[in-house]
Amino acid sequence: MLHRHPILGFFTLAYLAFVGWVTLGPQPLDDNSNGLLFRLLGFFDRHEATSWITYNGIEFAANIGMFLPIGLFLVLLFGRKLWWFAMALGFGITVAIETAQLFLPTRVSDPRDIVANTAGAVIGVLVGLVLTARKARELRLARARRAVPATR
Repeated sequence: MLHRHPILGFFTLAYLAFVGWVTLGPQPLDDNSNGLLFRLLGFFDRHEATSWITYNGIEFAANIGMFLPIGLFLVLLFGRKLWWFAMALGFGITVAIETAQLFLPTRVSDPRDIVANTAGAVIGVLVGLVLTARKARELRLARARRAVPATR
């Protein structure tokens, strides 16, 4: 796959390295209650219309957002026919990360992260399938036209 799509392969590997750094490196969150995130959450909590926005909700959404590009990159790298493999690999990557976090003193493994990360990868695969649907249809029609002998 990497020899057919070297630029896409490079960006995929670079993004996976970034995700590894974010998820396996030291916890970047500032526990200080004056931090930007906590001030923003305090603002949301003071207003009835946005009081439903919580730290757990933001973290869950951020995990989905972080894994969406992984699903997209994988389906583009492996192709539409292996969409299921891209989804399975997205799940496998998140299980590997959460397992590794069990052994890191600065990280916390959470089963909800497996759900959020996998959901992000699945959404990314679906986005990739939608984005490539038109081109795939054009290629199928072109193949079908070549397969039918010309009649006079």
